[in-house]
Amino acid sequence: MKIFTDRHKKELRRYGLAIISSAIMAYNVKSFVHAGNLFPGGFMGVAILVQECFRKFLGIYIPYTMINIPLNLFPIYIGYRYVGKRFTASSCIVIVLSSFLTDLIPVQHITNDVMLASIFGGLISGVAISLCLIGNTSSGGTDFIAIYFSERKGKDIWNYILLANAMVLCIAGYLFGWDKALYSIIFQFFATQTVTSLHKKYKKITLFIVTRKPDEVYRKISDLTNHSATILKGEGCFSREETTVLYSVVSSGEARMLLKKVKDTDPHAFINIMKTDYINGRFYQKTDY
Repeated sequence: MKIFTDRHKKELRRYGLAIISSAIMAYNVKSFVHAGNLFPGGFMGVAILVQECFRKFLGIYIPYTMINIPLNLFPIYIGYRYVGKRFTASSCIVIVLSSFLTDLIPVQHITNDVMLASIFGGLISGVAISLCLIGNTSSGGTDFIAIYFSERKGKDIWNYILLANAMVLCIAGYLFGWDKALYSIIFQFFATQTVTSLHKKYKKITLFIVTRKPDEVYRKISDLTNHSATILKGEGCFSREETTVLYSVVSSGEARMLLKKVKDTDPHAFINIMKTDYINGRFYQKTDY
C-alpha cells in the first residue's frame, strides 16, 4: 500500500516550491531590490511603492505585510472563485510567507552598483517566479488575473499588465527619480527573460515523425500528452518506399519525455522538431488547479 500517492507527491512538490520561492523573493527584496531602490513589476512593485511613499512623505513606516496582503485580497478571490482552490491555497502561502519574511529578514548589503543590483535582482526574481510556475502555483497578484482572463475568458491581457507596470514605474520615477524607474525596467527585463528560459509549459513544439509504426507511436503521443496527431502518407525519395509522417503539436515540457518513448517504440523513426510561435485552433492545455 502506497503511503504517498502521485497526488500527494504533486502537492508536496507544489507547497515545497512555494516555500522555497517565498524565501527567495523575500531575500531578493531585502538585498538587491533594496540596494538599488528598485520597483519590481506586479503587486510587489505597488506594495513597495506605497511603502516608500508613506516613509518619504509622511515619515511613517508601514510593514510590507500590511500593504501586500490587502492588495492581493481581490486577486485571491478571483483565484479561489474561478481558477482553482489548490492553486489559490498554495499561492496564498507564497503571498503570506514572502510578505512576513520580507519584514523579518534584515537588510542585506550586497552591492552599491545599481546596475548589478538590477541585473542579478531580476535574475533571482525570475528564478523565484519560475519555481512557483514549475510547482503549479503563483506569486499572486497579476498572475491570478492573467490566468483568469486567458483560460476562462479566452483573452490575453498581458499588454494591459505591462501598461499597469509602466504606470507604476512612471509614478515611481516622478516621485523618487527617473534613474530608479529606468533601472527597474532592467530588473523586470531580466526577470521576464529568466522566466521565459526556465518555464516551458506554455511553449509549443511541432513534431514531424517519419515512422513505419504510426499506430504505436500515436498511442504514445496520446497517452503521454493527451494530444492528437495527423497522419500524412509519404514516400521516401531515395528508397521509393511508402512511409507515414505523424504531425503533432505538444508543449515544450512534454517533448523530451515523448521523444524518448517514440525512439523506444520505433528506433528507426526520424523526428523533426520545430519551434511553434502561434497556433489557432483547439489545443489541449493540461491544468492542475
